[in-house]
Amino acid sequence: MKTVSVRDLRYDFKMVERTLREGEEVQVTKRRRPIARLVPEPVPSAKLPDFLGRMRAIYGAEPLQVTGAELVSEDRDRY
Repeated sequence: MKTVSVRDLRYDFKMVERTLREGEEVQVTKRRRPIARLVPEPVPSAKLPDFLGRMRAIYGAEPLQVTGAELVSEDRDRY
C-alpha cells in the first residue's frame, strides 16, 4: 500500500490516479496520521452473457419454419 499526504493528493493527483489504476491501495495521511484509504475499483469483466444459450433455453433448439422477414411481411399484409 502506498502512502500519500493530503498535499500530494491535491497537487499530484495524476500520480495517485496512476497508482490506483495499477490496482494498488493508497493511504492518505495528514500530519503523518492516516485519515483515509483509497481502494481501486474492481475491473469489470468483459465476458458477455450467453445470449444464444438463453435463447435456446426459452425457445428450444428447433429452428423456425419461416424466416423473420416472412413473419414481418405477413404482419404488414394484415394491416
